[in-house]
Amino acid sequence: MSARTLGTWVLRRWVLAPLVLALTGLLWVAAPAWLLVTIALSPLLPGHWRALRVAWLALVYLTMESLLLLVLLGFWIASGFGARLRTPYWEGVHYDLVQGVLWVFFTEARRVLRLRIVTDGPTPDAHPGVPILVCCRHAGPGDSFTLLHALMHWYSREPRVVLKDTLAWDPAIDVVLRRVPARFISPDPRAGEDLEAQIASLAEGLDENDAFVIFPEGGNFTPERRDRAIARLERLGMHRMARRAAAMTHVLAPRPGGFLAALDAAPDADVVLVAHTGLDHLLTVGDVWRALPMDKQIVMRWWQVPREQIPLGREERIDWLYAWWERVDAWIEQNRPEELRR
Repeated sequence: MSARTLGTWVLRRWVLAPLVLALTGLLWVAAPAWLLVTIALSPLLPGHWRALRVAWLALVYLTMESLLLLVLLGFWIASGFGARLRTPYWEGVHYDLVQGVLWVFFTEARRVLRLRIVTDGPTPDAHPGVPILVCCRHAGPGDSFTLLHALMHWYSREPRVVLKDTLAWDPAIDVVLRRVPARFISPDPRAGEDLEAQIASLAEGLDENDAFVIFPEGGNFTPERRDRAIARLERLGMHRMARRAAAMTHVLAPRPGGFLAALDAAPDADVVLVAHTGLDHLLTVGDVWRALPMDKQIVMRWWQVPREQIPLGREERIDWLYAWWERVDAWIEQNRPEELRR
C-alpha cells in the first residue's frame, strides 16, 4: 500500500466514519430544534413540506449509515477481527445486511418522496441458475442503489459491482464493498493501471445467483459528458462510432473495454441490459431540490439476452453493445417520467 493510499484509507476509516457517527448523534439530539425550523420554513418554500422531507431523509440516511458502520464493526470482531471476513458465510451475511438496509431506506424514500418503482421485462425467475452480466445506463442520483435494491430484493441475486472510486468516500459503502466482491475504479486510470484485468478478475467464477454489475458509460449522463464522449471517439479516429453516439440523445457512448473483459471472464453468463426513467433529469443538487416532492413513477426496463445470441468477435461485440445502447436510448425517449396523482 502506497503512502497516498494509506493516507486515504486512514482518512476514510478514522476520520470520516467517526464524523458520520458524531453528526448523526448530534442531529438526533437537536431533532426538536431543526424539526421546528423546517416546519416553519416549509410554508415559505415551493413544494409540499420540501424542507421537512429533505431533512428527514438526510437523517434517515445518516442513521442507516451509522447503524451499518456499527454492525460492520461487530461483524469484524465476530469474524476473528477480520480473519474470516472473506469466507462464503461472512460474504452471505454482508449481502443480507445490505439487502435489509436498502429495503428500509427505499421503503422510507418511496413514502417521503412519493416515488413508485416499476420493473418491466424478465420475471425474477427467468433463466434460473444462470449467472448474469448486468449493463445499466448511468443517469441521475441513486440509480446504482436502485439497481442493487432491485437485483437483491426482487431478483434474489448477489451483485458484484464495478463503481466509481469517488463512491468509496462514503464510509459505509467503502467498508462493506471491501468485504464482498466489488471494485472501485477510476474512469480515467493512471498510467500502468489495467482496469480491464481488474474487471475480468471480478467477473470470474460467477455462480447461479450472482450478478456482475457494470455501467458501461463510465459516469452519469450530462450533456457536457455526452459531447466529450463524442469528441473522444473522433480523436481516436472512430468516426462511425462517433456518428452513432451523436445520434443518441439520452445516453453516453458506452466504453466497451470493461464489458468485453467481463464477457470473456464469464463465458457462461447471460447479459441483462437495464434502462430506467424517472430520475434522469435530475443532474445537480439544485435539480433534486426543485423536484421535491417528486411524485413520480420510476420505470426500470430489463432485457435478458441468452449467451448464444451474443457475437464472438471483439468488433462484433462492440457493434452489438452500441446497437443495444441505441435501443436503450429509443426506449428512454418513449418512456418519459410519469407524474403521480397527489
